[in-house]
Amino acid sequence: VLRDDFRQPPVDVVVAAGEPAALECVPPRGHPEPSIFWKKDGARLSDKDERLMIRGGKLMFASTRKSDAGVYVCVATNVVGERDSEPAELVVF
Repeated sequence: VLRDDFRQPPVDVVVAAGEPAALECVPPRGHPEPSIFWKKDGARLSDKDERLMIRGGKLMFASTRKSDAGVYVCVATNVVGERDSEPAELVVF
C-alpha cells in the first residue's frame, strides 16, 4: 500500500547564497513504510554530495550555492511503487 497524499509536501524556499537551507517532506503512509529520495530538476540527487544531508524526509544544504537553485521533488517509494510530491522551488539570491 502507498497512499497518494504526502503528509507534508515540500514548500518553496528563498535563501541567500552561502546560507543553510532545508526542504522538508513527510511521505504518505504506506506498507511497508516508504523510503524517500529527492530529485532536482528531474534528476535524482546523490547522497554522495557532501554538501547535502538527507535526514528522514529533510533535505538540508549546509551552505547554498547559486547552482542549488531549482525545482525539487520528494519521491516516496516502496515495493508497491513511487509517488512524487508537488514540486518546490529553491531560490538562491
